[in-house]
Amino acid sequence: MASTYSRILQNFPKGYSLAFAYGSGVFKQVGHKNIRDNMMDFIFVVRDPHEWHKANIARNPRHYSFLRFAGPHFIANVQENWGAKIYFNTLVPTHEGMIKYGVISHTSVITDLLDWDTLYVAGRLHKPVFMLHQASEDEELHSALKINLYAALHTALLLLPESFSEDQLYMALAGISYTGDMRMHVGEDQNKVTNIVQAQTQEFRSLYAPVLKGLEEYVLLDSSKGMGEQDTSPPARLYHLSMLPKKLQLMLIKEWNKDRRSRDLEDVLRAAAHDTDSADVIVKGIQDIVKISSLTQSVKGILTAGATKSVRYSWSKLKKMWNSLQG
Repeated sequence: MASTYSRILQNFPKGYSLAFAYGSGVFKQVGHKNIRDNMMDFIFVVRDPHEWHKANIARNPRHYSFLRFAGPHFIANVQENWGAKIYFNTLVPTHEGMIKYGVISHTSVITDLLDWDTLYVAGRLHKPVFMLHQASEDEELHSALKINLYAALHTALLLLPESFSEDQLYMALAGISYTGDMRMHVGEDQNKVTNIVQAQTQEFRSLYAPVLKGLEEYVLLDSSKGMGEQDTSPPARLYHLSMLPKKLQLMLIKEWNKDRRSRDLEDVLRAAAHDTDSADVIVKGIQDIVKISSLTQSVKGILTAGATKSVRYSWSKLKKMWNSLQG
């Protein structure tokens, strides 16, 4: 498979600091008999969206919808200022199969990884991906990728009981970015999170083993028994809450102050650490982040894909959802 991805990457301009493949066309999922039948998904992180799109339009004009006629500057503006700050070209035929690829700026991806600004790419990276290229000298990106995984684990532990199964942990981690996603109600396999985890347990273990080791003072996972235990005392919960990304913490303040009181972050986190129902508030905060970004990105996708591709792509998603409901 690595050679397949390498051949696909050769079709694109350089200038990306990170590139990865993901989704049901890359990793096995329950309910998908052959991953070769599924579209392969890619994301490119680029330093200069304008220059990258300029080079890509020159090389691959047919990848773009009618928006290409407005020029690379316009496309870069659409990428940076609409939706989740990512630009997708979908249903792109290659000799290796059908692909979809997204382009996001280095600045935007760092913000999403650290703050969960949209949780669009940060959430994707809570799950296993196939790393194709990562600039070794980019310490800022390397650090942000690591912090994003820690933030996911802090969040998942706040949603889990004192004792939990390994599957429950990975379901909580994989489910963060789908919480509040409008596509989970219209156009997605209703068993998506379960299908991902059940087929990729080993990949989740590899991804989170270093993170769990870094938090072993608070949580222990015994993969041989498939069970985990964590410290759920208020001090432990306060620590997890204090390590949540900025956007989620702001959402918690918003929810906690709905009674028109004006509590600051410290007061809110302390109260949440002692509140047994705080998991509901955390879920609501995640929902609010994901709901906005998934809705606006879906609307943006109609423009970036064009009418014909939008209908084809939406129809394939609806068929997946229908099949999952019938199952």
